[in-house]
Amino acid sequence: MSEKKKISIMVPCYNEEENVVPLSEAVIATLEKDLPEYDYEILFIDNYSKDKTREKLILLCSKNKKIKAIFNTKNFGQFNSPYYGLCQTTGDCTICLCADFQDPIDMIPKFVHEWENGYKIVCGIKTSSKENKIMYFLRGVYYKAIKKMSEVEQIEQFTGFGLYDKSFIQVLRDLKDPTPFLRGIVAELGPERKEIPYEQQERRAGKTSNNWYRLYDAAMLSFTSYTKIGLRLATFIGFGLSAVSVVIAIIYFILKLLHWNDFPAGMTPILLGVFVIGSMQLFFIGLLGEYIMNMNARLMNRPLVIEQERINFDEDEK
Repeated sequence: MSEKKKISIMVPCYNEEENVVPLSEAVIATLEKDLPEYDYEILFIDNYSKDKTREKLILLCSKNKKIKAIFNTKNFGQFNSPYYGLCQTTGDCTICLCADFQDPIDMIPKFVHEWENGYKIVCGIKTSSKENKIMYFLRGVYYKAIKKMSEVEQIEQFTGFGLYDKSFIQVLRDLKDPTPFLRGIVAELGPERKEIPYEQQERRAGKTSNNWYRLYDAAMLSFTSYTKIGLRLATFIGFGLSAVSVVIAIIYFILKLLHWNDFPAGMTPILLGVFVIGSMQLFFIGLLGEYIMNMNARLMNRPLVIEQERINFDEDEK
């Protein structure tokens, strides 16, 4: 009798004390009802929660050996921790799922069905959302802008919620990227994928850890990793402003020579030139700094996370 295929459910969490227990119960109920022919594991990776999330996870792991947990020594960011969690799964396929119930659990059987049809990657694509309407609109604008500027195909309204075959998980392990951007990696390196639309749900409980700084960080990581337009704009606009400045300087010089006493240049043109060109320089120096920070993080090649503890991995490590 052949062994059951195993489905891994990977759940990154940070301050989700109100969600981890009901989420695990809902996932197990769905797997046992709709996918009883499969074995499973649920891996929670906790990014240094400050509430009682870890206490709840320890209790869950003590009651069910198929529930595993990794505790990070500190918060390693919104990209590193989930990526590392994916790389620690042992299933024939892995489903990445948010802890706050915004990713519909009833999508799991649909993902597995398409996986059995031969797709190595199945992506959940948001077609609507019950989150803040302004935030959803801004995300849509961001996705479209990155898609147009990037030389690599980008997936609109894809947050990472989806299924990944173990062959692609091995690609993630071998990549050794210290600043991974999963959405871009899936688009750039992933095999043919199946996209399934869904409506993003409201957060069940607790407060989201996302803020404007984290959203900006996500935008800059994808922008500097998959586009060249920022540096090209700096080059072209800098060249254009230099050419305009030279032309204006020549015109002023000629007019001053021809009308020495009747053409007072004054301070206004100088001040305008200084402020306009100076502000452009500061903007592009900052943009260049974003690219350099991205490069620096990759050159340092630090580990994705440092583990403090892992639970229920004993059998896999033997």
